[in-house]
Amino acid sequence: MNLKRSQINASIRLAMDTFEKAGISLPPFAFWTVEDWRTKGADVDEIRNSRLGWDVTDFGSGEFEKIGRTLFTLRNGSLAHAGPQKPYAEKLILDPEGQRAPAHFHRSKIEDIINRSGGNVLVELTKATPQNTRSSEEFSVQVDGATVRATPGFIVRLRPGQSICIPPRTIHQFWGEEGTGMTVSSEVSSLCDDTNDNYFLVPSVRYPKLDEDEPRQFYLCNEYPRAAV
Repeated sequence: MNLKRSQINASIRLAMDTFEKAGISLPPFAFWTVEDWRTKGADVDEIRNSRLGWDVTDFGSGEFEKIGRTLFTLRNGSLAHAGPQKPYAEKLILDPEGQRAPAHFHRSKIEDIINRSGGNVLVELTKATPQNTRSSEEFSVQVDGATVRATPGFIVRLRPGQSICIPPRTIHQFWGEEGTGMTVSSEVSSLCDDTNDNYFLVPSVRYPKLDEDEPRQFYLCNEYPRAAV
């Protein structure tokens, strides 16, 4: 089952409303419509090339409410394009209760997950083996700058304002804790290369096929049209 455009449109609208209620302001390009993009030239190629903006995916699961993500990328570099690169990235993440990405790790990216507002965020962690499976070894992570010892499957509860640093090759999933309400989190990281740096333990599709059951209201970050001539 493909992800429906109606689900994408509704989730972007929900994210806009949730971020606003949390006192988080989005840049103007978050609100550019399909019509607006028809007038945009090469001066906004950083948005196109770095895939800034809205990112809604179910990773090919067909179960968006369980395995899915709605993100807004504020800043990032782009290894696929020449020129000076930002070595950092920042995303806002909508965290409905229980919704998560598939278990995965990053080969090189280091990231902080920060609970910005709302309910609690639960983060489950396990180290990856050289064979890209779950390790049985103990490890440590930094929670608000403090070292915390962890065992495989360790779950950290982040209350609003708290953060955790996730090193490369650390398998993780995080989600809004059931019973605590909608949460907004953010990711601050080294350059994010979703095409080559993600390793999913279960085969997943980062940018799934879509069912165009209603008109597109906003472009996703992997859909932008080329610059207007």
